[in-house]
Amino acid sequence: MLTESDVISSVGIVGAGLMGRRLAGLVASAGIAVTLVEPVPEVLASGLAAARAMAPQGTIVGTASIDEGVASSSFVIEAIVEDLATKQVLFAEMADVNADAVLCSNSSVLPISEISRSVKDGSRCIGTHFWNPPDLIPIVEVVRGKRTSESTVDRTVAFLAGIGKLPVRVERDVPGFVGNRLQHALWREAIDLVATGVCDAETVDLVVKNTIGLRLGQMGPIENADYVGLDLTLAIHEAVLPDICRDPHPSPHLRALVDRGDCGAKSGQGFLRWAPGSRDQAADRLATHIRTQLADPNR
Repeated sequence: MLTESDVISSVGIVGAGLMGRRLAGLVASAGIAVTLVEPVPEVLASGLAAARAMAPQGTIVGTASIDEGVASSSFVIEAIVEDLATKQVLFAEMADVNADAVLCSNSSVLPISEISRSVKDGSRCIGTHFWNPPDLIPIVEVVRGKRTSESTVDRTVAFLAGIGKLPVRVERDVPGFVGNRLQHALWREAIDLVATGVCDAETVDLVVKNTIGLRLGQMGPIENADYVGLDLTLAIHEAVLPDICRDPHPSPHLRALVDRGDCGAKSGQGFLRWAPGSRDQAADRLATHIRTQLADPNR
C-alpha cells in the first residue's frame, strides 16, 4: 500500500533530447516540479523552451549538473543515448548523489538489470519505457529488473497513472520488453520481404497500413488469434512459420544501407527517399493520427 511518503513531488529528468524534453513537459503538466539535466548548453536551452511550451504553467528548471538535478528529486528518469556503458556510468553516479530516489531508465530495449548493475541498491531501479511521442502514446512499459522491489513497481505505476499514462507491468527483464519485441519481429520480416525481392518497400507499408494496421487499434494479436480460432491460427502457423525469416542477426541488406550512409529520413535516403522537410511532415501526420485515434469514443 502506498503511503504519504510515496507521493512524488519532484522529478529529475536526465537528457534534454527529443524524449527528455517532452517527458519534462508531460510531468510538469501534471503539476510536478521538474529539473531537466543536460550538459550541452544549446541542447538544454532548446529542451527547456520545448518543455515549457508544453507546460506553460508548470515548474521546469534546467541544469548541467547531475548533483543539482538528482539530489533533491524523489523520482529520476534517465533519457540519454541508447548505450549500455553510458547508462551504467550514469546510474552509478545518480545512485551516489541520491540514496533514496526511484531511478528509472527510458531505454526502449536494454535490460534494466544490466543498466543498474553497478547500483548497490538495485531494488529502487526500474525501467519506464515511454513511447515516442511520450505525451501522446498512453502506454508506458514498467519493467521489473532482477532486483527491483515490489514497492518500487507500485510507486512507479501509481506515479505514471497520476500523470495520465497507462502503465503496464513487464514482469521479466528481456531485451526489447513487450512492444519492441513485437515491433522488430514485424520489421525483420518486412525488411526480409524487400531484401529477397518479394515486393518493394512501398508495397510492404501499403499492405501493413491497409490490412493489419487497420485492425490493430481495436484488436491485438492475441485477441485476434482467439477471434479467428486457434485451430485456424495453428494451421496458418504450420504453413507459414517455416518460411518466415528467422535470422538471429540484423539483415545484411539493412547493414549495407547503413554502411553506405543511407540511414533513412535523417540522411534523405533509406528504403525510401525523403525530401527536405518530409520527416517533419511525417511527424505531424503521425501525431494527428494518434490524436484522432485516442479521441475515438469507440476505441
